[in-house]
Formats: sequence, structure tokens, C-alpha cells
Amino acid sequence: MSRRPRGAVLLWLAGLAVCLYLLTQARFTADLSAFLPQTPSAEQRLLVEQLRDGPVSRLLLIGIRGGEAIERAAASRTLASRLQHAPEFVAVANGEAASAEADQQWLFEQRYLLSPAVDAERFSVAGLHRAIQASIERLSSPAGLLLKQLLPRDPTGETLALLDALAARGQPASREGVWSTRDGEQALLLATTRAAGADTDGQAAAVERVRTAFAPLAHGALQLELSGPGVFAVQARATIKSEVERLSLLASALIAALLLYAYRSPRLLLLGLLPMASGALAGIAAVAAGFGVVHGITLGFGITLIGEAVDYAIYLFVQSARSTSLAGFWPTVRLGVLTSVCGFAALLPAQFPGLAQLGAFSLVGLLTAALVTRHVLPALLPATLQVRDLSPLGRRLAAALPALRRLRPLLLLLIALAAGLLYSRQSTLWQHELAALSPVSAADQALDARLRAALGAPEVRYLVVARAASADAALHAAERLAPTLDALQAQGLIGGYDSAARYLPSLATQQARRAALPDTATLRERLQAALAGLPLRAERLDGFLADVEASRQTPPLSRADLADTSFALAVDALLQQRADGWQALLPLHAPQADGRLPDVAYLRAAIAASGVDGARFIDLKHESDALYAGYVDEAIHLTLAGCTAIAVLLLIALRSPRAWLQVWLPLAGATLLVGAGLALAGERLTLLHLIGLLLIVAVGSNYALFFARAQTPDATTLASLLLANLTTMLGFGLLGFSSVPVLHAIGVVVGPGAPLALLLAAVLSSPATEAEPA
Repeated sequence: MSRRPRGAVLLWLAGLAVCLYLLTQARFTADLSAFLPQTPSAEQRLLVEQLRDGPVSRLLLIGIRGGEAIERAAASRTLASRLQHAPEFVAVANGEAASAEADQQWLFEQRYLLSPAVDAERFSVAGLHRAIQASIERLSSPAGLLLKQLLPRDPTGETLALLDALAARGQPASREGVWSTRDGEQALLLATTRAAGADTDGQAAAVERVRTAFAPLAHGALQLELSGPGVFAVQARATIKSEVERLSLLASALIAALLLYAYRSPRLLLLGLLPMASGALAGIAAVAAGFGVVHGITLGFGITLIGEAVDYAIYLFVQSARSTSLAGFWPTVRLGVLTSVCGFAALLPAQFPGLAQLGAFSLVGLLTAALVTRHVLPALLPATLQVRDLSPLGRRLAAALPALRRLRPLLLLLIALAAGLLYSRQSTLWQHELAALSPVSAADQALDARLRAALGAPEVRYLVVARAASADAALHAAERLAPTLDALQAQGLIGGYDSAARYLPSLATQQARRAALPDTATLRERLQAALAGLPLRAERLDGFLADVEASRQTPPLSRADLADTSFALAVDALLQQRADGWQALLPLHAPQADGRLPDVAYLRAAIAASGVDGARFIDLKHESDALYAGYVDEAIHLTLAGCTAIAVLLLIALRSPRAWLQVWLPLAGATLLVGAGLALAGERLTLLHLIGLLLIVAVGSNYALFFARAQTPDATTLASLLLANLTTMLGFGLLGFSSVPVLHAIGVVVGPGAPLALLLAAVLSSPATEAEPA
């Protein structure tokens, strides 16, 4: 080994050591903040917060079906008891009477601090008379039995009013004393995990706890059904992991077998992986050093993109077998590398860190792989390179080129038609919904919708958010929004809303209600007058007098006072602390079965006119789709900028418009044909399809450049191009069979795109142009 190669190897080893050190210090995350712009709006931040740790993200929907109703009810009680004591959950509800009675008892005890009807007028003589008269009239209603029990201590009906307000939110049906579906065929439970929605490990532990707790109960025909965001996250991770492992192993085995057949040397096979491994390691280290954190999506996509590096070693090994110097083919490879660098460098200015990370990973990875191939691999090759002579295959390919080139008019026509088709469908070509990337199956989505509807579980889409400096101020802001929301509900523009202030009023509200309660002597005097003409004697209401006096002396309610009730969960979900203060969330219920609000613009204006500082209306689905659409739009613009840079680079390097066209036309044609094929198949393009199209240009540029230098490359070059193309098609094409949208999108683009790029480069090539200098 000469001094220069030895220095290259030593420098490579030192670089690997630095990258390994950075890798040990790197922080990997699946946090959705990588999808936030560098300067996100308040709505975008709230969207990510709700996805990560919002009330809906922690819910597990549990169903038990099969067997008899009494068996399902018994299993529900046992499962609820086991989960309530499990550390993975903060609350579990199944509608058992005991928990409902505890909530009712707490409402009864705190009724005068919780009831919005309590004010000075309510406890005047006239107000008492009206309230007691209304309660007496309700004795003949379905709630009469309960009211008859409460009347001596709650003649004004505050408890029933609170219970009616809760009932209006919708409660699941009940069978055998536990929640069930309306048809009674399935018992239902609702569990809230301690782990945040973004904590997939914590969600996985909670899901496993449910399955473990139910396992001894799964006798006979009883079956467990689970759904919820946490279940989806766990299933998605498992599905992606399984698909990646299965497809990667299959692709690796096929590619290794193909290369081993070509190289006839296990040593060369292992050496050929060094550029790819080095590039991946350098890419991770660069992202970790530049961004402070490596996002899992960036890592997954980046490693897929770095697969282009396999081609470099193929060119080196196959073409070196004919004892030609690197100068014979390396300038062409080098220019192909530079075109890829231009394409991915265009992603670096992206406002979305995830897209910028992808650009940095691919750029550094490809450069590293190319440098290792150029300066390190030659020093590690055996003295006598033993690679199978593939020139006979190359000669057969060269003999077939004239026949293929007769297809040139047809292919040009197809490219023109593809461009026209894509132009005509540009308004519907792109998928702008984030849900398009979800790996959740239609069956799982249907199960979730069915359980959610039966449980009345929230599916938060529309929110009113009130922000303030303190928790109490946020509660007060929520109370000030109540009249506006009540008016909207009366108009039928919303079906209702939730508010933490219903269960934990602000301090000022509690003090005002307590101040409205008269002392015992005054209340007794007013009560005597109020009962005139009513069939109720004052002496029966001594309990009422005692309870009112107790409420006057009771300290204000705090979060700790809700600890033994299900209302604590609602307060924790709807009142959240942030780095810059607190926020009260008021989820809105749609009045229509389709879950949509009829007049969002009017509702937004009404919230803005409420006079509550820091209050805003947010449609989370709209924000998520807008966020993703912005992501796609910026990626399209940056990709176009990258393609422009590639075009300029090729024009400068080739120094001939004709040669430039020979390179650019196959790349553009391949991307247009693939895009048109997907459009005809009814597949709307996502961000991942776009990355795949960019990869066609990155990989295909190498093929086109070889043909641009000569009308018919020599036999060995043709063989190396075919071998590189086959490995690319195998590696990416198998992804097209994946059920995971992320993997499927890249596979269906690059799988057919790579061979199309090679075919078009061969068919559209023309007489030799002047070769660029080495």
C-alpha cells in the first residue's frame, strides 16, 4: 500500500471513530416537533401538543364481546379492578354503580359551589319560591324518585341540574350494571394511560397490561377488542418494524446473491458494503451534530436513500476487472454524485427540520460513500481482483440497443402524454392530508369509530383554547367563554362543549357563589316566605339549612378535592400547564352526525368577539392538513430548485446543450412516466412519493451520464450499469409490496423508476459527445 492510499485509509478510520463517538452522543426521537416549522404558529404548536399529550391521545377504548351479558359484565368488573391498580393507568371507567354513586355524592356535597344557577337572586324569596316550585313539579317526572330523596336537603334542585348537564354530554348504554353497546352485545371500558400519547413505549406497556389482565378471563367465547391512539401507535411501530425487517432481509439476500454471483468473492461483497455503511454513519453523525437530535423518520428515509452508494462499488469492482484505471469511469460517477448532492442540498434551507435533516443526511452520506469508494476501497482491494468477466452480458446488451432505439418515437410520445396528464391533474395530484401516511388499516379505523361512538369518547377536532398566566386565570377565561358557547349551542351551531370550570370553578366564581348563600337565620326567614302556597313545610328542610351553612364555611375547591372522582381526569385533560403559562381547552361537539360544525367561520368570529383575551378557535384536523400541505408545498418548491441546480451543473460540466439534453431527458422522462402511472392507478402523491422522484434523478443521473459520453458504452460499462440497476430495483422494488404507506410510496416510485431511467438513457442516447476531462 502506497503512502497516499495508506493516508486515505487512516483518515477514513479516524473519521469512523469520530462518527461513532457522535453516534454515542446522539439523541434519537420520534417527537412530532420535527414536523413543526422553525417558526410555528400558535395553532401548529397546539396541534403537536394535543397529538403528544392531549386528552384523546391517552385514551384506550376497550370492548369485551362474546358469551352472555352476565359473563361480559363480570369480566368488565374484574378487568376494571385489575387495571385501576396498575401503574400504567391513571383512571379506568366501566360505568359501575359504585363509581357513579361516588361522583354523584361529590356533586351533591359541592353543589352550591358548582351550580351556575347559584347567585343572590336564586336565594331571594322569589328565587327560592320558583326553584322549589320547579322541583315539586318534577316529582312526577322520571327523575322524581331521586328528587324525592334529595328534596329535603336540595329543594332548589342544584344536584339534578348538575346531573342533567353531565347527562347531556352523552353516556354509554348500560347492561348488567356496566357500560355496553346499544345492542347490549359488547361490554365497554374506557382507560386513561399514565404515559403520554407520544410515549410509544409507555403506550405499549399499557396495551400489554390490558391483554395480560384479560388473558385469564378469555375463557369460552369472550374476546377482547382494543383501540385508541396509543393502540394505533403501538401497532404502527410493530408493523413498520416487521415490514422493514422482512423486506430488508429479503432484499439483502437477493442483492447479496446477485452480487456474489457477479463478484465471485465474499470478500468483495463485504468490501462493497463499506461505502454504504460509512455513508450512513457519517449521515447520522452530521445530523446529530447539526440539529442536536436525529429524528426516526429522517433516519429511516436517509438509510433508504443512501442505498445509491451500492452502485459506486459496483462500478469500481466490475470495471476494474478489465484493468482500466479509475480515470476511465470515475469522472462520470463523480458528476453523478454531484448531481445527487445538488438535489439533496436544496432541502437544507427547508423551514421544516425533518426535511432539512433528510437533506443533510443524504448529502453527507452520499459524499462520504463516494469518497470511500474512490480513495479507500482501491487500497483494500486484493492484489489480484477476481471478478467474473461480465463483458459477454454487456455485448448482448449492446447488440440489443439498436432495436431498443427504434422505440424512441413511442417513448417520446409517452413522455409527452405523461406530462399532459400530470398537468391536467395538478389540482388533485397531491394528497394534502396527514392521514394519508397512516399505517392503520381500514378495519382498525372502523373498530375505533364503533367503540368511540358507543362510549361517547371524545374525538377532539374542534377546540376553543383560552390561555392565561395561571391555572385559576385560565379557568376564569373558560367561564367567560361559557355565555358565548351557550348561545352557539342554543342556535344549533355546536352540539355542546366541555370545560374544566364545570368541575373546578375559578376562585372568584366560587367566592361569588359562596357570598350569595345567606346565613342560616336569613335563609330560614326567606324560606318561610318562599314556601307560601307550596305543599312543603319548612321544618322538613333543616338539612337544606345545614348544608347551605356548611358550604358557606367550606374552603374553596382545589384540584386535590377531585382526587377520588372521575372529574379529576376531565380537569387534568382540559386544564394544562405550558412553559409560558396555562391553557384551558374547551372541546366542541358537533351537532351533526358527520362530526362537522356547520359554520366554522361564524363560530370563529363569535369567539374572537367574546372579549376573552388569548381565546381562539382551532380546527385541529384543518391545522394538521394545512401543516402537512405546507410541508409538501415547500418540498415541491425545494425539489424544483434542486432540479434546476442539477440542470445548471450538467450544462456547465458537459459543455454541450445536446449532451445536456441526453442526460436530462431520461431523468425527466422517468419521473414523468412514474408520476403518470401512479396518477392513472388512482394513487395520490404524498411527501414520500416526492422523495422517491428525487431519488430517481439521483440514481438515474449515473446511468444517463454514461450514455451521454458514448452512444454505446463498452460492454463492461453496460454490464455494470445493468448490475447496479438490478440491485436498485430489488432494494426499492420490494418496498412497493409493503402495507406501510411510507415504505410503499418509495417502493412504487423508485422500483419502476430506476429501470425506466436506464431504459430511457439507452434509448434516447445519440452519437457520442465530447467526454469531460478526468
